[in-house]
Amino acid sequence: MKEQTIKGKKIKLMEGNIALLDVEAVVNAANKNLILGGGVAGAIKRYGGPSIQEECNKIGPIKTGEAAITGGGNLKAKYVIHAVGPVAGEGQEEEKLRSATLASLKIANEKKIKNIAFPAISTGIFGFPIEKCSEIMLKTAADFLDKNDYPKEVIFCLFGEEAYSVFEKALEKSSR
Repeated sequence: MKEQTIKGKKIKLMEGNIALLDVEAVVNAANKNLILGGGVAGAIKRYGGPSIQEECNKIGPIKTGEAAITGGGNLKAKYVIHAVGPVAGEGQEEEKLRSATLASLKIANEKKIKNIAFPAISTGIFGFPIEKCSEIMLKTAADFLDKNDYPKEVIFCLFGEEAYSVFEKALEKSSR
């Protein structure tokens, strides 16, 4: 597990299933309608149970670049923050990904959430390039930790060795 410290707070990288993490909040790579489908959302739905989708149904739809919070259902995480990332090709994808990441971090700060885990938002079915995703999300998290009290720890939980190594290279590059 790679990590970087910013003003006493940490950014960590790990490989695994985000739905199984014992953290205060996990971030769901959501769609605008907050319908828990496949990928990260599917894992959250499978392990978290129906209450998360029921809460999402009362909130959605939300815009690309926004985030909303629900309870964690049966997950170890107390909360799920649903961040809507961009679909590749829709325009202004980088700004929308930055915005979705930032919106999630702002919710964590407001709720004084100590630790939050992010997936590589928009890199699955939405087709956003993981290299660009890693740079944007890591920089956004580092800048936010530099200026805010919460969260104390941001974990990027990456599915598969390939995704982990892309984020690892971006983290090494950013900490030089």
